[in-house]
Amino acid sequence: MGEVLAGGLLAAGWDPSELVLAARREERCREVERATGVACLLDPAAAAAGRDVVVVAVKPGDVPALLAACAGAITSSQVVLSLAAGVPTALFEETLGEVPVVRAMPNTPAQIARAITAIAPGAHAGPEAVARAHVVLGAVGQTIDLDESLLDAVTAVSGTGPAYVFILAEALVESAIREGLPWHAAELLVAQTIQGAGMLLAGSDLSPARLRAQVTSPGGTTAAAIHVLEERGFRALVEDAVRAAAQRSRELGERAGRAG
Repeated sequence: MGEVLAGGLLAAGWDPSELVLAARREERCREVERATGVACLLDPAAAAAGRDVVVVAVKPGDVPALLAACAGAITSSQVVLSLAAGVPTALFEETLGEVPVVRAMPNTPAQIARAITAIAPGAHAGPEAVARAHVVLGAVGQTIDLDESLLDAVTAVSGTGPAYVFILAEALVESAIREGLPWHAAELLVAQTIQGAGMLLAGSDLSPARLRAQVTSPGGTTAAAIHVLEERGFRALVEDAVRAAAQRSRELGERAGRAG
């Protein structure tokens, strides 16, 4: 996600000299430099020093070690923007002190500047810190302010959400092929249907339920399909999946806290 965010900032007009990246392996650094034109360092403290915004885009379990390495290089004049799933801002504050920390959860459509990112400030992050986070994350899509207590739910819905869409697409393509459609046609039909439905939903004032009702004629083909989904517990299955993802987000945060 760090590389994706860098690409979004560059596409939004930022100069490569305004950014610096950090990675743990030499080969990864060189790979990122070739892909983005942005300098990449092996020393995270050197990369963080003096930067207006320090983005933490590592796995939750790697956060404590990263903070320990950067603690002396980050000051209260900077903003730490965490993209680490499940890790609370309090964990950052325990190590960094009164540094503005903003926790955020983007999703993979950031690759095409279509992300939706929820942003939650920590105890020392005021409006200016939040505004800086919006500037950075706005380069890859839309942003929304929420309380940090809701970030695990955000992770389960929009952070994990693209995977739900992709597994639905997989199932639709496979079903289309079983119904006799050639592979290339099945993939095109499914991809365009999902894209079109998503754009319709995003641009409409109608609720998802109302939009679904517009497609569902009594006794028609859609009604037959919806009947099967409802009968087999589709809604309950989605609810269980979201709950499992939210619980996993909380567990990752707790594990990171124990590691620190």
